[in-house]
This record gives sequence, C-alpha cells and structure tokens, in this order.
Amino acid sequence: MTAPLFSTGLFPTGLVSKDHEPFEPVTPEAWVALSLLPGVGPRTVKALREQALAWPEAWLSALSPKARVPLQAYLCDPLESPLGLRVSAYLRWCDGEARSVVTPSCAAWPSVLDELPDPPIVLWAHGAYSALTLPGFAMVGTRKPTSEGAFNARRFSQALAQQGLAVISGLALGVDGLCHQAALEAGAPTVAVLGCGIDVVYPRQHQRLRERIVAEGGLLLSEHPPGVQARPQFFPRRNRLITGLALGVLVVEATLKSGSLVSARLALEQNREVFALPGSLSNPQARGCLHLIQQQGAKLVIDVDDILGELLLPVSAPCPAQSMDSGPADAPLTGLAAYLGAEPVAIDVLVERAGKSIAECASELMMLELEGVVQQVAGGWVRCR
Repeated sequence: MTAPLFSTGLFPTGLVSKDHEPFEPVTPEAWVALSLLPGVGPRTVKALREQALAWPEAWLSALSPKARVPLQAYLCDPLESPLGLRVSAYLRWCDGEARSVVTPSCAAWPSVLDELPDPPIVLWAHGAYSALTLPGFAMVGTRKPTSEGAFNARRFSQALAQQGLAVISGLALGVDGLCHQAALEAGAPTVAVLGCGIDVVYPRQHQRLRERIVAEGGLLLSEHPPGVQARPQFFPRRNRLITGLALGVLVVEATLKSGSLVSARLALEQNREVFALPGSLSNPQARGCLHLIQQQGAKLVIDVDDILGELLLPVSAPCPAQSMDSGPADAPLTGLAAYLGAEPVAIDVLVERAGKSIAECASELMMLELEGVVQQVAGGWVRCR
C-alpha cells in the first residue's frame, strides 16, 4: 500500500486487527465516503463488517471496481479526490449547532440498528442526540386521520411520553405530526426520522414543527446527507429505521393500502412488538388496524397500560382511547376552534359564525392545522383536540 494512504489521518485508534489495521473505518469522513460510493448500499457494508475484513486493504479488494477506484483515490488523497470534495461539502453541514454525523464506530451509535439486515451506513442528526438514550416507541398512521384518530394519536403520544418513552415517528402529515406535537406538549423529546436529506424541509407544512423538535430537546435523524430531496422510494426505507429504533410500534389509523402497514410488517420482521387501535367497521381508515389485529397478530390496544404491560414497563394512569360517543377533554378554546367539534363545519358557516372574512378564516385555519388543533375533512373542518 502506498505511503499516502496511511498519512491521511484516517486510521486513529479503534477496533484493530492482528496486523494493527482496523476492521472497519473509524472516522466520520471514511464512513461518509463509503455511503457515497456507487453500487454500495447498507447490505453491502453490513456484509463487509460481519466478515471482519481489515480496513482498508481487504475492503477495497471486496468492492466492485466502480466503487473501489473512487474509494482508493479518496484514501490516497482525500483533500483532492472528487469523492473527498463531496465528503467535505456534506460534512460542512455539521459545523452548525447541534448537528452531527453518527457512524457505527461512534460510541453513540444505536447498536439496535445493527440487528437490521440493512442498517444505515451513517446517520445525520440535528438536535439533542441524547433523545436516543431513552427507550423509544414508534407511532405511525394515516396522513388523513379522522377526528377520532387524531384525538387518539395525541392522547397516546402524550401518555407514552409522560412514561419516559421517546416517541418516534416520521414527521409526515397527519398522525406522525400529531404524535410529535403531543410529545413536545408533554415536555418530552421526540425523534423524527426523515425520508429526505437532514436539512430538507418536507413536508413544507412542518417547518415550524421541525424547529420545535430541535429547540425543545428532540432529534431529527436521516440516513440521507444534506440537500437530498424526498423521493417516494425513500419513505418505505425510512420506516425500517422508525421501527428499528423502537421497542414497539402503535398503528393509530391506517387503510389497507398504507405505509403504516409496511411499518407494521417491518416491525414484525425485526421482532418488535406491534400494537393497533381498533376502530369502527365502517371507517376505511380503521381497516388496516383491524387487519393487523385479525390477520397479523397485532395486539389490540384500549389504553396505554396495554402497551406498557406488554413491554414490561411500569404502568400508571390509563390513557383511554376515544369512543365514538365521547370527545376530548377540552381546554378553553378561542378563535375558530371554538366553533368546531367532531362534525365537519363548512368554511362559509364559520365565516357567518365568526363574523370574519373568508381570507381571515382561511389564514387562521391554516395556522390551527399546522398546530394540530383542526383538520380539513370531507364536508369542512373538524377540531382534533
């Protein structure tokens, strides 16, 4: 091996072979370089790690030529190689406050992810990484929950957060966002796993929620480096991390063709506990949960103690699911929220009741929706809490 390879500072002390070479990369730069190689994905890297090959010679020999050539050029001259320039550009994002890239050679790496058949090569993190030191519990569900589903998402998330669990979800619209918001309102950290680059705001409606998560002790995580835009194929793969980081997953509301059922399947494959809330037989948004209970062995949940007991965690005050003839215990309401309940109200009716213009009502409703207070459904608007 040429001298420059060992003069780049890529090999500090770490897991070392008998020949005093590490079994795997031990610096963030090298791990990020691996994650950017063409034709190299999580399964490839896991296989190389499991073989305990000496880094870098044996790793280079095991890679295909299209991956080996750029990696070898990078190792010989990381400051000038094309791959090195990309690595440096991405790592500049870590110069900001509470930003980091976490790798399998870090003490902070969540080792539970190594149980997956395809653990991420690196994790980009923004926020309080200490959120991952808490036992995690995943909550997922439809992007268009009913008022009952929205209420249950918030209540269960708050109750689990109050029990010391970090609520993990995907920052999507609907159930995901409601769960993150409710955990923060309970004064607890929440973990959002993204299906895009760590700095990309998606969906745009959740920009304020992203900021709250970081500011209030939560954590944003992604296996995608800064600048990578959201793509449809990223979200099923994101789901494996949501469930992989958690002790179990609760499906709040889901249709039969739902990404939430993908999450449930992944959780079962990962030997995680799967829970589901029952719902009305006439509610299409509940059929996925009923299918999980009937066909997949998901545990039916009535209150939060059902989850805590199954996970062998201490139980305290119950958190009942909302029945069809009951509603949330409301705090005093102001503005348009005071005119809304479980039944949809058209915007023209709100205009008349509130004595405001359509533009004023539309603007206020948008802000209330972002805060998880109201939701637009067929026939008008309903209150979520």
